[in-house]
Amino acid sequence: MSPIKIMTAACLALTFANSCFADEMSLRAEVVDANKPVASAPMDKLDMAKQLANPLANMISMPIQWSYGGKMGANQQGSNQSVLIQPVAPINLGGGDLFIVRPILAAASMNSVNGFSGYGVSSITIESFYAPKTGSSWIWGVGPYVTAPINDTGNFGSQQTGVGVTGVVLNRDGPWTYGLLGYKSWSTGGNAVYGTQNNIYGQPFLAYTTKSAWTFSTNMQALHNYDTGRTSNPLFAGVSKLEVFGKQPVQFSVGATYYLSSAPEGPQGWGARATVTFIFPE
Repeated sequence: MSPIKIMTAACLALTFANSCFADEMSLRAEVVDANKPVASAPMDKLDMAKQLANPLANMISMPIQWSYGGKMGANQQGSNQSVLIQPVAPINLGGGDLFIVRPILAAASMNSVNGFSGYGVSSITIESFYAPKTGSSWIWGVGPYVTAPINDTGNFGSQQTGVGVTGVVLNRDGPWTYGLLGYKSWSTGGNAVYGTQNNIYGQPFLAYTTKSAWTFSTNMQALHNYDTGRTSNPLFAGVSKLEVFGKQPVQFSVGATYYLSSAPEGPQGWGARATVTFIFPE
């Protein structure tokens, strides 16, 4: 994977995210201008922290997540570190309905995994949700899903393109947010030697947010591949704190993972995860 390809992929993902952000910010500005006599109160830290626990929140954010996994490879002596850039861009459709776009760019660094050490960009994924206004604490969303490889070595995951559907349902109950997010994807072409995209993914999640904007959360991220018949299922538990620096809200998160089950030669045992999320509430 050449540095030029990595830079090009990153620029494309960030350009797409910035375009979504710019369109949404322009739309919000027009709405505000059309309703100048009515001034909406800005969200406080508690509101923003609770919104971040909600995958269908009407709030622009930019999470940057680092994770570590060990005991990889045939001899379980390898490890990997990955960085995910996951901008979230909600688009107002009117009447309280939203269309949420979440492009995900994944980069990874491998160390002694079956004799390979190196780094590269593994894939780009776009998740999307149409989320209608429900008028209750329960909300849901559904939309198209697509993922495609960027590297051409096979060291950083599947070389296939996958398309499918995403879905999420959740409840906001006071300080609690809980629900289930998932997707189903099908392979649409590409080299199957390094794995396929015939997957089903399920992520039950639970979060509790305090009045001081601390959030305690846990989730499982079960990914089952139909062709191997194996499931990778890390359990995560972590804590987050939202702070405001000047006018910029930022949430810091840290936690541990434990793999309840693993894909062949994938991470096993304990791992770690940390996230910095930049928030753009207006």
